[in-house]
Amino acid sequence: MPAYLIVTAHVDDRDAFMRGYAPAAGALVERMGGKYLLRAPGAIALEGRTDDGASIVVSEWEDMAALRAFWDSEEYARIRALREGIARCEVMAVETPPAS
Repeated sequence: MPAYLIVTAHVDDRDAFMRGYAPAAGALVERMGGKYLLRAPGAIALEGRTDDGASIVVSEWEDMAALRAFWDSEEYARIRALREGIARCEVMAVETPPAS
């Protein structure tokens, strides 16, 4: 069952984010079998905690085990550190329920 990683990012220093974190994370996502479905800045908040202007990123994975292998990897932990101080992120993972 496919699983999805959904990130809402409030990027404070877009230049630094795009030079460091974004290309490194993108390469690792692709190498570990993920596929980006959406990478877009400028979200408009209609309800909830997110402010206008956030970036939304959605990646698809074969299943939750593949998603967690990426998220929990030592390599991603090193890459995630590249966004410290330049972006505040909310991250969720969800797996497609089985068909009934």
